[in-house]
Amino acid sequence: MDKVVFLDRDGTINEEVHYLYRPEDFKFLPGVPEALKMLTDSGYKLVVVTNQAGVARGYYSEADVVKLHGYVNELLKPYGTGIHGFYYCPHHPEHGKGRYKTVCGCRKPGIGLFEQAEKDFSVDKSASYMIGDKLLDVEAGKRYGVTSILVGTGYGAGYRRQAEEAGTLPEYDCYAENLTEAARWILQRDEDIAKR
Repeated sequence: MDKVVFLDRDGTINEEVHYLYRPEDFKFLPGVPEALKMLTDSGYKLVVVTNQAGVARGYYSEADVVKLHGYVNELLKPYGTGIHGFYYCPHHPEHGKGRYKTVCGCRKPGIGLFEQAEKDFSVDKSASYMIGDKLLDVEAGKRYGVTSILVGTGYGAGYRRQAEEAGTLPEYDCYAENLTEAARWILQRDEDIAKR
């Protein structure tokens, strides 16, 4: 069975850019390559699950998404790590054009992207995680049955603050300021479980 860390992309591993698709606009958030290396060194498979409504809206193509993901792994090579699988949803139920305008099961908080990953990975849900900066990320992770972590990068800190003010804390298992803190929490949790 594979221990998997599912990761949102924009706002979680890279800086939030409105409808990012050009490699030259891609920039890792501070400490992300090192955090990913920590996880792969500990035996985790890294899987990106990302909504890409820009495809649905006609702003860029699926080929652009695939090209960008290849570029991400090229950037990670010098760090001795990489993403083992990229899965994306190109649909939008309202703003999509042509065949992309559809209600689908893969758009988070749906779990279709996780199910696609199961074709390539033997996911041990009890030892796997979802990390993202939006409530729909952690909701998708919870629905799929893995431990969910909300990070404060991207939109995460704002979502958490709004939820606290409203007195309705969303369902997630951990809040971490960034991916480094999330990775450390995972590895510490593993250590604690191993001691039991």
